[in-house]
Amino acid sequence: MKELKALFDNNKKWVKAHLEQDAGFFKKLAKQQTPVYLWIGCADSRMPPNEIVGLNPGELFVHRNVANVVLHTDMNCLSVIQYAVEALKVRHIIVCGHYGCGGVKAAMGNKQMGLIDNWLRHIKDIYFLHREELQKIKNPTQRYHRLAELNVREQVLNVCYTRFVQNAWDRKQKLTVHGWIYDIADGFIKDLGLCINSKKQIEQLYRLQPR
Repeated sequence: MKELKALFDNNKKWVKAHLEQDAGFFKKLAKQQTPVYLWIGCADSRMPPNEIVGLNPGELFVHRNVANVVLHTDMNCLSVIQYAVEALKVRHIIVCGHYGCGGVKAAMGNKQMGLIDNWLRHIKDIYFLHREELQKIKNPTQRYHRLAELNVREQVLNVCYTRFVQNAWDRKQKLTVHGWIYDIADGFIKDLGLCINSKKQIEQLYRLQPR
């Protein structure tokens, strides 16, 4: 198929470009991965993590799903966080949402979409939690963008509530959780001012006792 052949051709060009810059690039990459960052982002195809922040393969550990949601029942996401924190010893966890997120927009409506309705329910809960603020925003696009930001905020907190992150802080491991948002319309990342690096910055109820 022409569509698939194009991917293989692109792969060859990509390999060639890296080898021209560093003949031992892939040999070094195969030996180990030592990323400093874990990126938790949306699965949207317009949001390629490495390209957005200009990092090479091996420099960014990545987990993606619809609307960058972090759930305490999602074994996939939790396993990624645990491996990143305990094995890779990443120093930064970045939760990055984006304006124009289809998952966030769908969560603002009432249309049935299938299995994903169960996933989007978590974003609906965030809307309900912040409904007073959101309902004061008369412009629909601004309200949509604000919900995307609030979703990032809540997911940052969900990362901090995990025992893997809190155990790292108890061990005095250097680890900071950040909240960012990406604007597809201009390509720039916005820091939402969420930067958590200790239990003292989260609610008492969610602070777990050291094991």
